[in-house]
Amino acid sequence: MPPLLEELASLIEEVRNDAKSAATPNELAQVKARALGGKGFLKSALSGIKDVPSEERKAYGQQLNALKNEFEEFFKRRAAEIDAAAKAEAEFFDSGLPGMRVQMGRLHPIRAAMRNIVDIFVSMGFDVFTGPEMEYEKYNFDLLNIPEYHPARDDMDTFYILPGLVLRTHTSPVQVRVMEKIKAREDVIVQMISPGRVFRRDRPDATHTPCFHQLEGLQVGRGISMANMRWILDEFARRFFGPETRTRLRPDYFPFVEPGAELAVTCSMCEGKGCRVCKETGWIEVMGCGMVHPQVLRNVNIDPDEYSGWAFGFGVERMAQVLYQVPDARMFFENDMRFLRQFS
Repeated sequence: MPPLLEELASLIEEVRNDAKSAATPNELAQVKARALGGKGFLKSALSGIKDVPSEERKAYGQQLNALKNEFEEFFKRRAAEIDAAAKAEAEFFDSGLPGMRVQMGRLHPIRAAMRNIVDIFVSMGFDVFTGPEMEYEKYNFDLLNIPEYHPARDDMDTFYILPGLVLRTHTSPVQVRVMEKIKAREDVIVQMISPGRVFRRDRPDATHTPCFHQLEGLQVGRGISMANMRWILDEFARRFFGPETRTRLRPDYFPFVEPGAELAVTCSMCEGKGCRVCKETGWIEVMGCGMVHPQVLRNVNIDPDEYSGWAFGFGVERMAQVLYQVPDARMFFENDMRFLRQFS
């Protein structure tokens, strides 16, 4: 080591050792910067040459330049060694090693059930429409024959965003929006389904969650009757739950249909024989339905004396619970991979 550079000896040795242990080009570049970079110790040493006595300045500069050239050659050789080692590792392949198992993704059971339901209705000629999740009271309540004093508007049941604006409590507003735009008058003027998320201020339990998925359907035209509704819903139930599924209609009340009914299917747990799940009845209620109320048709400028229609609606989680025999709807939203991996 030249006498004038002995004070840098420890730094030079440290850089050499770190460069030898560098395993990647990035690591080597970081070590090189400590010696030859703009803030490296060689740069600092050259900038301090003005403080060296004039009679030693020339020799000091020559020694620094020689050291700089030596380091550049050293780092060039070291970079070539690292590159050669990387190429040798890349070329090595052990054909006897087991392959990497690829974990396949799968649809969430609710999404899978929704797609299946939509596909069934589309195959029967229904069109699919969607709408906003934040809805005006006009569409969510007023035009669906749910007046201001109706209990469905209670703050305890509905999320109000602003006066006159709510998070939709069902997807029926989409049906109203579609009927408003109908211009052609044919034998069947609308045949649609409206899937999507809805929101209600429910306390979570085995069958209720504040946010869930709903699918509602509508058929309006000349000569539409409950016979049309019964045939289509029977066909849907057999395709979704299985060919042996039977259905039952019982009277029920909904403000936007008259007459209204509830549709039940044979219990998938006991096949209609009676069990704890169906409360020994053999039936499980899955949806509400009925003939569209004449006032709803009037609200969208459709003459109820000339046209009639029927509508239905159900929660997709409820359908998935019955189909997959899941006892608690909350299990669909807890993101427990042990539960979700059961569904393909």
